[in-house]
Amino acid sequence: MNDDTIRERYERHEIGWLAPLATRSAGVERPQHEEPDPTRTAFQRDRDRIIHTKSFRRLMHKTQVFIAPAGDHYRTRLTHTLEVTQIARTIGRALRLNEDLIEAIGMGHDLGHTPFGHAGETALGQFLPGFRHNEQSLRVVDFLENDGKGLNLSHPVRDGILRHSKPDEAIDGAVSGSPGSLEGEVLKISDGIAYINHDLDDAIRAGIIIAADVPDEAITTLGDRHAKRIDTLVRDIIANSESETAPGRVAMSPDVLAAANVLRRFLFERVYRPLNEVGDTLRAQRVVLELCDYYSGHPEEMPDEYQPGVRGDSLSRVVADYVASMTDRFAIERFRQLFVPRYWSV
Repeated sequence: MNDDTIRERYERHEIGWLAPLATRSAGVERPQHEEPDPTRTAFQRDRDRIIHTKSFRRLMHKTQVFIAPAGDHYRTRLTHTLEVTQIARTIGRALRLNEDLIEAIGMGHDLGHTPFGHAGETALGQFLPGFRHNEQSLRVVDFLENDGKGLNLSHPVRDGILRHSKPDEAIDGAVSGSPGSLEGEVLKISDGIAYINHDLDDAIRAGIIIAADVPDEAITTLGDRHAKRIDTLVRDIIANSESETAPGRVAMSPDVLAAANVLRRFLFERVYRPLNEVGDTLRAQRVVLELCDYYSGHPEEMPDEYQPGVRGDSLSRVVADYVASMTDRFAIERFRQLFVPRYWSV
């Protein structure tokens, strides 16, 4: 019986199984050096650190698209995270990429999302120009979690978290900064696959649109059902990607990409932009901005890890960190406590 650790057996398995351009876990570096774990690879260790954070648990009470929906079946930021990761792992396995790296990036990619989804992100961008949820996700794992010490995640996971976000123009995100690994590319494109499909499903459930409204080009190419559309997109990416020879790529075929972008533009025109103009969205943004203004004047009321000067950060930076960390219901409750008058008992 050999004396290899379980981790070393995993690493040997990676050598034999993973595609030539996949990311190996052996020898991966972190901001601060750590001795390898005897049981888990570096990426398994990163995944475990992420899912045990408070930030990860808070995702269950953060908006995906619909703010504080009454129904039980609308997506939250947590269920979005799980759907993205499931899609990405399916693609990664077929391409013989490192599923542990994909899973770690997937579990951590939206930790920096604000309360009230993109409405909250827009409001925080008004308070702190340049605020973006992907950069905030990296701040969470680098500085804010673990009582302000950070998680010391490996560089490929940190890179995938930072570069998962796409521009508005295209689902494949080709015009934005690319991740440094094929695993990161898989997660990035899977994020788009997940949200255009589950946001469509939720919008139909909410009565904002009906199935017949969906453009024919998207239906004809991708399918007329939620599961069929995801299956079409996943199969197409697997067929059109390359992880064996340089330069590797993760991509859709032109026809499928065009149909996916038709669906994405439809969602922006018929769901996202109209929702940004409704009263609840505007009220949610006001909650975020009022909280930012309040804590800018009362920083001593924020937790210790969000105090100015802890890391040399400015007051506005730590206020944005704190407000971004809030769940929808916590932000609403703090707003109520701070700004809504109570009845007097005389």
